[in-house]
Amino acid sequence: MSETKSLNQTLAEFQANRAKTMDPSALKINVQQRQLLIDTADRSGFVKAGDKVDAFTLKEVGGAELSLRQLLATGPLVLVFFRFEGCPACNIALSYYNTHLAAAVKELGATLVAVSPQVPERLVGIKERHDLDFLVATDFGNDLARKFGILYSYDEPSRQAALAKGTPIGDVTGTGTWELPMPATIVIDQTSTARFADVSPDWLVRTEPDNVIEALRLIGERAAA
Repeated sequence: MSETKSLNQTLAEFQANRAKTMDPSALKINVQQRQLLIDTADRSGFVKAGDKVDAFTLKEVGGAELSLRQLLATGPLVLVFFRFEGCPACNIALSYYNTHLAAAVKELGATLVAVSPQVPERLVGIKERHDLDFLVATDFGNDLARKFGILYSYDEPSRQAALAKGTPIGDVTGTGTWELPMPATIVIDQTSTARFADVSPDWLVRTEPDNVIEALRLIGERAAA
């Protein structure tokens, strides 16, 4: 029986295969944008374990309002920030979480929510495509991502490439801006305290499920002590 590939192994293989067929100029822009984010991200501003999380409200793609209070009513909360519905790496990551994380989160009494700034009517496709067994919700105006310090904007080459294709990201997401969240996973306990926070400036690097599961188990042990 073959060993299951990690999420980041899966993403690395995806990028290696895409690089063989992708237009070299487009590949260069993609690689340089990711490297710029790695080099310049203000990590001191990222949400961190121990931070108190202020009240917020998201909108689930089915229309329901999701407040922090509601989401924490029955147990801890896992927030997974992703860029947008058509992002290839995001599709890989959320599908992987559906297979390798969603059930464990439920078993540990927690709630999993995938979060993007994209408007609900455009975001629903990713949930339906992968039959995701967890909530998918909109962070309008990137309000929560901004509080968590995880936003970035397209650099100039990326903007010009998007404009040349007629697909500025603000039109794709429905936000009208060039801002997107960096991939991030935040685990929040029922005291509204972040107990685990992992932010990746490189959107081809994501949080592995085992790290989330371990964070939830520690929360459970702390509550039982």
